[in-house]
Amino acid sequence: MLKVNNISTYYGKVQALHNVSFEIKDEEIVSIIGANGAGKSTLMRSIMGLVQPKEGEIVFKDEEITNLKTNKIVERGIVYVPEGREVFPALSVEDNLEMGAFSKKYSQRILSNKIEEMYDIFPRLKERKKQLAGTLSGGEQQMLAIARGLMSSPELIMFDEPSLGLAPVIVDDMFEVIVSINRQQHIPIVLVEQNAFEALRISSRCYVLENGEVRMHGLSDELMKSPEVKSAYLGG
Repeated sequence: MLKVNNISTYYGKVQALHNVSFEIKDEEIVSIIGANGAGKSTLMRSIMGLVQPKEGEIVFKDEEITNLKTNKIVERGIVYVPEGREVFPALSVEDNLEMGAFSKKYSQRILSNKIEEMYDIFPRLKERKKQLAGTLSGGEQQMLAIARGLMSSPELIMFDEPSLGLAPVIVDDMFEVIVSINRQQHIPIVLVEQNAFEALRISSRCYVLENGEVRMHGLSDELMKSPEVKSAYLGG
């Protein structure tokens, strides 16, 4: 589905990623964990064309997308839900959902059906559909960001720190939604997450980034038992 082969990404003269390789297959959830500054978000931004790797290649569905612009990458079916949610605060919930389908040029009937699908997944958004997105709670904004991403019928979704800043009870719901999207809609998911325990729990495989390099990777169940991962990311 998606393969990242030995990419190196820089911010100016500062190298943020060092020969990073990563892949996700159909219907997988793959997590990426690491400390702040490890390069997790830079990897996501590199895949989405928001920063350009200087070395290596990124391949999606057997097509190299390394140097494509972000809108072209979105058109090919990759959706990125960034850290901080980034909803359109001055637009209503429903208008935000419509913006998520902008690249698809749906007919009005299909657009309305897609919006109703989102309300089925997130009933709270239906209750708030005329409310300005900027007045929603953090959890509701995260729901809206996910729903907006789903509006374009993606073939791959990448979540960047979806639990950041959310109350614990909302965090549990958020991870269950991510699992449900993967299982019911068969959409592969890349999950960058500060909550390493939950990331490992819901993913089949995991990559650990340190200082812009892949420190280790493997089955999530096995990494959860690793003394190194336990010590660094699981509190013991």
